[in-house]
Amino acid sequence: MAVARVVARIVRLGAERVATSEARGQVLATPVRSDVFLPPWDNSGMDGYAVRAADVASVPVTLAVLETVGAGAFPSRALTAGQATRIMTGAPVPEGADSVIRVEDTDGGTAAVVVHDNRDAGKNVRVRGEDIAAGGVALAAGTTLGPAQLGVLAAIGADSVDVFRRPKVAILTSGDELVAPDRFAEVQGGRKIVSSNSVTLRELVLDAGGIPIDLGIAADTRESLREHLARASGADMLITSGGISVGAFDYMRDVLAEMGATLDFWRVRIRPGAPIGFGALGGIPWLGLPGNPVSTMVTFELFGRPAIRKLRGHDGLFRSTVAVTLDEPVKLAADLTHFIRAVVTRHDGGRLTARLTGTQSSGALSSMAKANALLIVPRGTIEMGAGDILRAIPLGSDLSYAASFGA
Repeated sequence: MAVARVVARIVRLGAERVATSEARGQVLATPVRSDVFLPPWDNSGMDGYAVRAADVASVPVTLAVLETVGAGAFPSRALTAGQATRIMTGAPVPEGADSVIRVEDTDGGTAAVVVHDNRDAGKNVRVRGEDIAAGGVALAAGTTLGPAQLGVLAAIGADSVDVFRRPKVAILTSGDELVAPDRFAEVQGGRKIVSSNSVTLRELVLDAGGIPIDLGIAADTRESLREHLARASGADMLITSGGISVGAFDYMRDVLAEMGATLDFWRVRIRPGAPIGFGALGGIPWLGLPGNPVSTMVTFELFGRPAIRKLRGHDGLFRSTVAVTLDEPVKLAADLTHFIRAVVTRHDGGRLTARLTGTQSSGALSSMAKANALLIVPRGTIEMGAGDILRAIPLGSDLSYAASFGA
């Protein structure tokens, strides 16, 4: 399988030390150990009264209240038989207490308290270090740093961490017909088209966690391609778009070979995106994507995103597929593995249905903009009917959300 060959040849990048405040989305390269206990002391999990379980074995019972301890304060006296401490959530539990009775199960007294329910006997005390012990591993290597993980790092005072370096991904598009968006007057004049792949690839690389480096737009000449490709020196990965098929001016593979590149494979039996290449230029992994806009985006999703995720240290490289039911019949012309643009809808109960976005032409950029998933049609399947079930690759996070909480 071509994608397996790509990720097998990608090597994770080295580690760098970064400020924790700048580490969101990064992957830990080394484990982070804590120098402190979390929580730092036995503390209350409820607003209520710290007591001894033995004193509330039979209820109702009246206990003398020694003092009130708020969060941020510390108890001044240990508990003995028949006593209680009025306590707030998070406050340190006094010595001698092994339970916190929630305030709702008492009369709320301040000098003395009547406990009328003992369901919390032996409960609601959060023990020192029960979350994280001093000297223990707070976060393991390979952990992706999201909001919760960054909160842990803040709690243990880790102001910097070792993470896998974000890959610098050089992007090159090619074609005499292409111009950057700032030359739109030539598009209006009917002489050129905008290199939309330059924009979409930049955003796709950012979305995958890479740092895009724009090498510009090369002309359909060997000299221009060679000049632009040379600018990829120092990048961690090179992605090109266009010039890789069998047209008279498709020089990409020839120029790369002249520059000493190795070719691992060229062409894959998929649609869209069959003319795709993979190899290395000067030790830099090279992924050659087709020039048609949809083919570029689909092949990036299949090959580019997993490669970038592996470079930056992720173990999970691929989006999880979901089962969907077709809303309409589908007929294909070629016996290839197809990746069809579709809108997947989530219904009550979680059932997913799919309808095509319209034309499946590899040049129909708007059909990709409408899609929130790619339907996977395996080789050997030419016709499918409404009600048939396929697997789909979600694009973005749309399918992770529902209109109502219970949906």
